[in-house]
Amino acid sequence: MTRASLDKQPHEVASMFDGVAANYDLTNDVLSLGQDRVWRKAVAKAVNARPAEKVLDLAAGTATSSLPFAATGAYVVPCDFSIGMLREGKKRHAWLPFTAGDATKLPFRDETFDAVTISFGLRNVQDTDAALRELYRVTKPGGRVVICEFSQPVWTPFRTVYIEYLMRALPPVARAVSSNPDAYVYLAESIRAWPDQPGLAKKLQQAGWSQVAWRNLTGGVVALHRGVRAA
Repeated sequence: MTRASLDKQPHEVASMFDGVAANYDLTNDVLSLGQDRVWRKAVAKAVNARPAEKVLDLAAGTATSSLPFAATGAYVVPCDFSIGMLREGKKRHAWLPFTAGDATKLPFRDETFDAVTISFGLRNVQDTDAALRELYRVTKPGGRVVICEFSQPVWTPFRTVYIEYLMRALPPVARAVSSNPDAYVYLAESIRAWPDQPGLAKKLQQAGWSQVAWRNLTGGVVALHRGVRAA
């Protein structure tokens, strides 16, 4: 299996995620030093799902990120373009309505969801702007978007250390715990190439979202962006 280039050919990225599906959650826990659990809690709080609401969890993978929404009584749809991830998730959580879908051409009607969210998946989409427009399309007026994505640490000395970790330490660790370490080399490169916090906020606004704001987590290693579809 070859490592996808940063032009993000969808079949190559999907193939990589198929290959790491079985150990994906464990690998993320190790590589993030357990911080992924903190980030998931922050996403759940920001989405603030309520009973009977419809929530789209895009790039849900095995649906680990979907469980907090379901626990509130919301109807959550885990959606991903990696069939391998969906199959692994279905083994673990057979009751969830796993749905295969491309972020740039979502298989849902206009104004379906009260809230849409995507964690650590937007940077893997070939056309970020198209994905943000699609999320807007399937959100009800007055509905909300929450995006959790790797970003740029705000403290310059830490940013330098962080980039060194991504490009030097992450690949050897991935080789020890992942079934496809090349996938994590790609992921590290995609993080380094991703827009900073204001850059992603601008993309959200250009896609039509209003009240756009962000909050840094772990010193800006991750940023939580939010927006609202005007009623």
